[in-house]
Amino acid sequence: MSSGRVSPHARTRLIAAVATVCALSGASLAPQAVAADTPPYSETYRPQFHFTPEKNWMNDPNGLVYYKGEYHLFYQYNPNGNSWGDMSWGHAVSKDLVHWEELPLALSHDDKEMVFSGSAVVDWNNTTGFGTKNNPPMVAIYTSAYKNGGTQAQSLAYSTDRGRTWTKYQGNPVIDIGSREFRDPKVQWYEPTKSWLMTVSLSTEHKVRFYSSKNLKDWDLLSEFGPAGATGGVWECPDLFPLAVDGDENNIKWVLVVNINPGGIAGGSAAQYFIGDFDGKRFTAEDKGTYTPPTGTVVQDFEGTDFGTWTPAGTAFGDGPAAGALAGQGTVEGFDGKGLANSFHSGDGATGILTSPEFTVDSPYLNFKVGGGRHPHEAGTVMEQGPPPEGTLLADFEGGSYGDWTKTGDAFGSAPATGTLPNQQEVSGFLGSGLVNTYLNGDSTTGTLTSPAFTIDKKHINFLIGGGYHPAGSANPTALELLVDGQVVRSTTGKDAEALNWASWDVGDLAGKKAQIRIVDDNTGGWGHLNVDHIMLSDTEAQPVSQETSVNLIVDGEVVRSATGSNSETLDWASFDLRPYAGKKARIQIVDMNTAGWGHILADQFTAADTPAKSVVQRADWADYGKDYYAAVSWENAPGGKRYMIGWMNNWDYSGAIPTSPWRGAQSAPREMALRTINGQIRLTSKPVSSLESLRQGHPASAAGVTVKSTTKPLIGPAAKGKALDIEATFSLKDAERFGLKVRTGADGEETAIGYDTTTQELYVDRTRSGAVDFNSSFPGVQRAPLQAKNGKVKLRILVDWSSVEVFGGSGEAVITDQIFPDPGSQGVQVFAENGSVKLDRASVWHLDSYRD
Repeated sequence: MSSGRVSPHARTRLIAAVATVCALSGASLAPQAVAADTPPYSETYRPQFHFTPEKNWMNDPNGLVYYKGEYHLFYQYNPNGNSWGDMSWGHAVSKDLVHWEELPLALSHDDKEMVFSGSAVVDWNNTTGFGTKNNPPMVAIYTSAYKNGGTQAQSLAYSTDRGRTWTKYQGNPVIDIGSREFRDPKVQWYEPTKSWLMTVSLSTEHKVRFYSSKNLKDWDLLSEFGPAGATGGVWECPDLFPLAVDGDENNIKWVLVVNINPGGIAGGSAAQYFIGDFDGKRFTAEDKGTYTPPTGTVVQDFEGTDFGTWTPAGTAFGDGPAAGALAGQGTVEGFDGKGLANSFHSGDGATGILTSPEFTVDSPYLNFKVGGGRHPHEAGTVMEQGPPPEGTLLADFEGGSYGDWTKTGDAFGSAPATGTLPNQQEVSGFLGSGLVNTYLNGDSTTGTLTSPAFTIDKKHINFLIGGGYHPAGSANPTALELLVDGQVVRSTTGKDAEALNWASWDVGDLAGKKAQIRIVDDNTGGWGHLNVDHIMLSDTEAQPVSQETSVNLIVDGEVVRSATGSNSETLDWASFDLRPYAGKKARIQIVDMNTAGWGHILADQFTAADTPAKSVVQRADWADYGKDYYAAVSWENAPGGKRYMIGWMNNWDYSGAIPTSPWRGAQSAPREMALRTINGQIRLTSKPVSSLESLRQGHPASAAGVTVKSTTKPLIGPAAKGKALDIEATFSLKDAERFGLKVRTGADGEETAIGYDTTTQELYVDRTRSGAVDFNSSFPGVQRAPLQAKNGKVKLRILVDWSSVEVFGGSGEAVITDQIFPDPGSQGVQVFAENGSVKLDRASVWHLDSYRD
């Protein structure tokens, strides 16, 4: 997307897949390298009880069906690499949803199509004619993503040997509406009408369609549902199923799961759900009523002809409030009254800051509306692009040639680029009129560009870099490398963003060495290119420049609270918790420092209030409140009428950047789903499948009756330490503000905190110090889920694996799934309480075996 003129929803799965990261930060070294002799499944971050393929990229679970004693897990898979591309269906089977066997590729991409997400059924009555009554076929219903034209349509494939081999139906596609955003069919048998029911997504319209068929080949449209709930991103991977409320078979409700990206509760990808009724043709969600935000004192509503006491800088905000959309902008909605702050003046190319006068914090919350671009504030960035630090210029790629740099391959062309190349998203952040841009002829080209030798005589090497995240050490890198004696001693890759930003290497220990710079593009997949400019030696480290579009709260000169848009021209409520800053002086800043796609911010109705306002996203219902649970769908035909669900344990914000190799992507632990009445409301709840307990080793380490006051200490001792754990804990509330457990603790404060905040009644996971977090700016953070204590107690179930935590709070109504990438030596488990006491009634810690053992 090149500007705000493009709809925020014009994002297909292809774009979401390749545009996995939105911001560029400082230099980083390659992620955990895997030694050539590392045995499979023993790599540093390899999950032990979550399914991963032996190698290559995996995303959405597909085709979940139970047949002849086997649970089938198909999944989006790239058979040719560790990044998104060549989408096909991988395949694994299990007898208990825990011990998985990876099978050969099931459905392969070909010259005409990629095989996108879908479902599978057992055609018991052979309605398709693909099998026989005695040997009913297994039928996959998938989205054909056609390579010529980009149309998405629904197609069939079938198997008569328990899913081991597959044949694509010659009559494909079976539904084609000519759309590029029509995908992810979930099919089931609907007994009342003795017909097949398909639930499928119109992704950018935020709608789900329902179709009916007698034979899986000929389909009739029944109805549509949506838009509703959260609509900040595309709707994908829908699922529809009935569940008994509180186990009462006479009280059945239907659950419609709609996965959304971006715009999830924790940012990026997430699994939303609706509860309602289905009459065989139409799904009707329960009415949740109209939302009324808290009342309070309006601080700024932008209803005047100018900004009043607020001070604009730059050109982005104009001379006063906007009356809605500006020239070239899409329709702006959701603001109150007649005016709002809108930084789309002169389009996305303008930048600026709008600052409030200083005020004393005297209310608990600041509520406001925000929209526009999703470019979060990053700590350590500077607001202005000043001149580069003084130093020795090694290359600025001006003058129309590469000079005495040596070129191989065809990625670099005959001369430096002058900006954005054909079919490329907008490139920004470079200096002058030239840069290295290896998008020549798209991502398909490769090559190297190597500098002449130079002597390192300063403390830092600074450079501007953007483009694809494919670190040195991976199979096909896109990287800037420093060579000393022919060896790579420093390396930085892009962040899957076209905007260049400053990065720096500390080379003080290499003083006096002869060195070379090498730019490497060895990647032909998504984001298989690199942008580089202005390489220089300097004694001063270059500071990355802010590329945020955000609303910030400034206290003591520091940004202490920040909110950004969701790549939408619709404003929605946000809230800052001001209680920690009571009595302090503060300012509000509305910041637009971005000149690329969605490089603008919208804001309105700043209100001091006693309670926080809730956004549409916060008011929606979520199957999981973590960052890493997406494309969640359930198994058909599970024994005993059970409803088991699994999700892709990743997030499109950074999915291509997580530091794993030779695989990338894991599935969550399968979960048993239920509808329960929680505090008077029917909620979708989940718990790990009971068969997971088969991996528990012997007896647990346990503790009971422990009171903890304003401290952190080991839980139980060495017996509780580990990298793969199953923990059950119950706390009794006392007066602590926050309490809980810390897992994967180690040296230098490394920890993942799993806690309960009594002041907000929220379960939370804090992974800001969980290990490797710097590969993407949206990875570190705190995820929160609403959870009320029951009878003064908080109950937790925590699954800890080598690179993830899954936390189930209460009766499973509050679930948080987060990836983590800790040092292998960080294996401690601690109990903590902050600002008061809590009683740990009981904790049990089991070590878990690998499902492959």
